[in-house]
Amino acid sequence: MRRVFVLALAAITLAPACKAQTPAPAPSPAAAALGTEDDKTFYALGNVLGSRLGPLKLSPSEIDKVLLGFKDAASGTKAQVEIDTYGPKIDTLLRAKQSAGSQAQKDADKAFADAAAKEPGATALPSGLVIRTLTPGTGKTPSATSTVKVQYEGKLTNGTVFDSSYQRHEPVEFGLDHVIPCWTEALQRMKEGEKARLVCPSAIAYGDQGRPPTIPGGATLVFDVELMQILGDSGAAGVPPSPPKK
Repeated sequence: MRRVFVLALAAITLAPACKAQTPAPAPSPAAAALGTEDDKTFYALGNVLGSRLGPLKLSPSEIDKVLLGFKDAASGTKAQVEIDTYGPKIDTLLRAKQSAGSQAQKDADKAFADAAAKEPGATALPSGLVIRTLTPGTGKTPSATSTVKVQYEGKLTNGTVFDSSYQRHEPVEFGLDHVIPCWTEALQRMKEGEKARLVCPSAIAYGDQGRPPTIPGGATLVFDVELMQILGDSGAAGVPPSPPKK
């Protein structure tokens, strides 16, 4: 049963999530009863646990069932189903929910990628990458194992910024063989000094698992990347573009 729990928790953790895509609901009427610091802390505990399930897009009826199981277990009440029978099914159920959410995200982002491919100057490649030069460069072009220095900003297709070296006021350096495939492919088409916009489908970005809580599973990502300098061809490991840890 411990293995089932670990797998279930992993599935929840890997499920797609992006609070920016879903309007926040109105506060619960019960919030008025949160008078003490302990009340608020217990509420925070429930909220954190619930946020792990949020990406699964459970229906109100499904949430009710989860709450019933939670209350019975927390209060020591005998389970209403055989946990040895239904516990092993948790992982399968959660992964099915995750897969459905990832496919819905892909479907929602497809129109954006299609439109980007039709913009003047855009090049759509067989991998699904769409690249468009914003500012031309005149320097050298890196290889697949070059170490480069860049500035970048990453967004979801709804415009939400999930990571930005510009906001940190600090360029990043990394080997092109240590980043997502979209970057490895795109930067080999750029010259030093060039700034380009990359539209990266999930297959060459973070896949069906995404990078919760900032990047949903199946998400198409949009990067504005400025190739500042090629530092060498050592293929040294660096820090790949990824959402900041929360």
